Amino acid sequence: MAESPVESSAEKSPGLLRSSSIVSVMTLLSRVLGLVRDVVIAQYFGTRADAFFVAFKIPNFFRRLFAEGAFSVAFVPVLSEYRRLRPLDEVRLLISRVSGVLGLALLGLTVLAILFADYLPWIFSPGFRDDPAKFALTGDLLRITFPYLLFISLTAFASAVLNAYGRFAVPAFTPVLLNLCLIAAAVVMSDWFAEPLYALAWGVFLAGLVQLVFQLPFVARLGLLVRPTCVREDEGVRRIGKLMVPALFGVSVSQINLLLDTLLASFLESGSVSWLYYSDRLNNLPLGIFAIAIGVVILPSLSGKHAANDGEAFSRTLDWAVRMVFLLALPAALALVVLATPLMSTIFYHGEITAYDIGKMTLSLQAYGSGLLAFMLIKVLAPGYYARQDTRTPVKIGIQAMVVNMLLNLALVFPLQHVGLALATSLSAYYNVFMLYRGLRKTGAYRHQPGWLMFIAKLLLANLALSGVMFWLMGNTAQWLSWSSWDRSLWLALIVVSGVAVYFSVLVAAGLRLRHLRGSVF
Repeated sequence: MAESPVESSAEKSPGLLRSSSIVSVMTLLSRVLGLVRDVVIAQYFGTRADAFFVAFKIPNFFRRLFAEGAFSVAFVPVLSEYRRLRPLDEVRLLISRVSGVLGLALLGLTVLAILFADYLPWIFSPGFRDDPAKFALTGDLLRITFPYLLFISLTAFASAVLNAYGRFAVPAFTPVLLNLCLIAAAVVMSDWFAEPLYALAWGVFLAGLVQLVFQLPFVARLGLLVRPTCVREDEGVRRIGKLMVPALFGVSVSQINLLLDTLLASFLESGSVSWLYYSDRLNNLPLGIFAIAIGVVILPSLSGKHAANDGEAFSRTLDWAVRMVFLLALPAALALVVLATPLMSTIFYHGEITAYDIGKMTLSLQAYGSGLLAFMLIKVLAPGYYARQDTRTPVKIGIQAMVVNMLLNLALVFPLQHVGLALATSLSAYYNVFMLYRGLRKTGAYRHQPGWLMFIAKLLLANLALSGVMFWLMGNTAQWLSWSSWDRSLWLALIVVSGVAVYFSVLVAAGLRLRHLRGSVF
């Protein structure tokens, strides 16, 4: 295969691959601990944790909507432009004023949410009204968990500053602290409360504070830890605000869809919220390790190339990101679908979780896993718009995808119950990807680099070999529930190691080399 422009430039500098690898390693640590956290919660609370999951999901939803979602995609391109074109004093002034306005807005939202915590479950989990005790508990837990939004949003602000300056490791490591706090809360603090779920809620509160304090020294090392000032009339603040309004929907469609799933699931069989939560968490493992890492790395890179008016480098970087997603998402999705029962039984079949729960979680994991490629592509295609400070187009696409998701939810929830909700989310994600891709191609922002047909052929061959290995080693899925935890863990490890070895061996035999995977420079 002839070398593409991506490959030839890659040999000179593997900046994107190295940076995304650092983020991936840190994110892997966080996600593994996240799985440990979920196993601990499942073991201690089982499906009784429905109220906590809703109380945690509400501030988490706003976090992804405002902080890691709309704010980051609006702030990073503007900050990158200031960094390249303006003196340090103006960069410090921008950070001071943006942090002041953001902090004041978040404080107001947090106070309102605490005051009206008893009413928010009517919006986000109306099905809980049939269980007054669960409904009241959700509101009480929400009063404790909602301040997490203030802390973690300011943490996301600090992360955006660090990412814009190429400091990716610290923001990627920070979520580890959340998982450690929740594990400690479940194990140590559960006995302190008459209702043990309060321990988890206070764990969330403390985790937000710890994560914020952890990042501040690293921002200070850049000379960018400044006193917040609330000046809304600043040029940079206004630009970021204008970019944020449409981005509120465009970047967070998948989160809104998941929240709609929770709302509808609250009307279904008891435990449905937990089944969807555990399935989504496992589906998010490869999403967070690979796609989010790539998306985080390419946004400041794409923003810089757009500011330099280098359209060819912009397109090459985007093409590299899409290829990396295909390389990693296809085998990961295949594994989630084929190995759903082995994965769920090995990770969650302990304590309060029953074989019935495993069966339900397996089905929703397969539904989510079928959409993994789309979820991951969204994370790398959306930055192609945000880097050009175009937040309106993803908003239009996002609203359309939400409508598609709701229609599919209503069509599938009755025959398929909670599985229908997961499947609707996956299908609407593919619609989202298609529209994002079409828009980038139409504007000329994304042009395919040479070698795609041969690349896809190699991937199909490797995934076919992977499928054969997994089916051969997995055997009858029913036997996994009768094995001990140790036997399940050993056999799953054998399947994973064998699958990874076969997949990459076939790719290497087909001619794929490391130099083909390296991205262009920052």
